[in-house]
Amino acid sequence: MIKLILILPSNLFPLPLRNNVTNRYAGLDHLRALAIIIVFFWHYRQGDCPAWVDTIGLFGWTGVDLFFVLSGYLIGTQILKPIARGGSFSYKEFYFKRSLRVFPAYFTVLLLYLFIPAFHERDGMAPLWKFITFTQNLGLDFGAFSHAWSLCIEEQFYLCLPLIVSLLLYFKLGSKTIWVFLGIFLLGFVLRYFSWQYLVAPFYNAPEQEGFGIAYFKWIYYPTYTRLDALLCGVAIASLFLFKPEIKDRLMQYGNRLLLLSVALIGFAVFICYPLMSFRTAIWGYPLVAVSYGLMVLSALCTSSFLYKYSWKVSRVIAMLSYSIYLTHKQMIHLTREWLSGTSVAPDSNMMFYICALTCFFAGLILYLAIEKPFLKLRDKYLANNKQLSLASEQ
Repeated sequence: MIKLILILPSNLFPLPLRNNVTNRYAGLDHLRALAIIIVFFWHYRQGDCPAWVDTIGLFGWTGVDLFFVLSGYLIGTQILKPIARGGSFSYKEFYFKRSLRVFPAYFTVLLLYLFIPAFHERDGMAPLWKFITFTQNLGLDFGAFSHAWSLCIEEQFYLCLPLIVSLLLYFKLGSKTIWVFLGIFLLGFVLRYFSWQYLVAPFYNAPEQEGFGIAYFKWIYYPTYTRLDALLCGVAIASLFLFKPEIKDRLMQYGNRLLLLSVALIGFAVFICYPLMSFRTAIWGYPLVAVSYGLMVLSALCTSSFLYKYSWKVSRVIAMLSYSIYLTHKQMIHLTREWLSGTSVAPDSNMMFYICALTCFFAGLILYLAIEKPFLKLRDKYLANNKQLSLASEQ
């Protein structure tokens, strides 16, 4: 995808420039763009593909974990910032913002699945009520729109997170938030261990490991309670920055070193997490990936990091479209391959890969412009008007 974008006129996507925008972090755009690109590689390699795509995409499943860390940090900051300042948290505003951010594009894609059979990248589909209630990741089947599992985890987590924070405040433990979430992080080791031992290992030890893959994904890979590591790392970063500003100030000067450390740990994680369906991946791999990407996000937030200092329009555009691309990319890969079947474009060729990347990009762009952006504008307009009314009533 990057190669395709770079052949466009340079005035549309200029070279990286020093970031002078104060209200957004360029580093987070870089990482969000990276996350959707490696997720695309992961899903593309599940069909015919060039050998180099298969190699790069082998670790692409971790792109979701990078999304989780980013989301955990951003939403954690949104929830905890008013509390750190001595104020109160608004459930109404939080869920209103989340709804208009997530629901319009998500339910638009869901409707396409319901009414356009060709949109299905796989046979079969989970019951509609699971998609509506964001519980499709529990007891998951491998039908169409299965990649919505990660969105389900996020929505379940953000349904519970404000309640957990409220309990912490009730018991006057607000400043201990980071330690509470560390405890939940450690609990993940226990839950994955017991899930492996009692729900997955019997299939692993069965003749020819019949049913092992399904059991692993059902009880280890997809459940919310086994995949909270990255989300918790993001919330921990938000807690650290808000409640321990002295530590935050010290970290600011180590941005590039944190980035190098994160890359080294990811390299180690590649070794630990191969193969994906293994005991050591289940127990140690997921938290290692989460911490590695947590350090990368931390680096992107440090003013000394080149990720923070330099913005790039390519990253900004891909980051902006990342949610819409995520929702539609598997379907567009399937549709593009179907459209080009019987042509001179070989299924495992570089050309097929580039064309699929382009169709995914433009499908995401259309969904963003037609659905996502208008609802985001509506959200911001409502919040701005509501704030003005609140200020007027106080005067």
